[in-house]
Amino acid sequence: MIIFAGRSNVGKSTLIFQLTGKKVKRGKRPGVTRRPIEIEWRGKRVVDLPGFGFMSGLPKEVQERIKDEIVHFIEDNADRIELAVLVVDGKAAPEIIERWEKRGEIPIDVEFYQFLRELEIPTIVAVNKIDKVKNVGAVINFLAEKFGVPYGEVNETFVPISAKFGKNLDALKALMEKKRRKS
Repeated sequence: MIIFAGRSNVGKSTLIFQLTGKKVKRGKRPGVTRRPIEIEWRGKRVVDLPGFGFMSGLPKEVQERIKDEIVHFIEDNADRIELAVLVVDGKAAPEIIERWEKRGEIPIDVEFYQFLRELEIPTIVAVNKIDKVKNVGAVINFLAEKFGVPYGEVNETFVPISAKFGKNLDALKALMEKKRRKS
């Protein structure tokens, strides 16, 4: 099983469509995906997880319940998950991370990456929306530092992409094949 996780509205569903050619429900507003959606691709189960964080029109308690369900889904399936692709918005993530840190909180993207690593799930960070980023290298270095990824592992962890325009997806596919736990 390969899971795609990340904040709401970072492009998880669009990325899955670009990689697999299979349509999954997508929307312009956060919170369209509210439960795990599974598709078959190349003999594997691909799971589009709901976004964590803000979901348009949903009360805070519903958003928290969905976040808990994501965590339980991953914990319950950790042994079957061959790979996690954590999708982050390359344009928005640095500002969001800094805002959380200023409040004295651990940014949810960072916390989620650490959670996947603690479960020993091979993880790739797909840095999406790079078409909107001026200095991609600086963003990758910033994220690597915040996520605690050693310099020597940056190229094995982070892949800059544009799901909307299909940019750099071959590099992502190659890294996915290399990093996924063989069953």
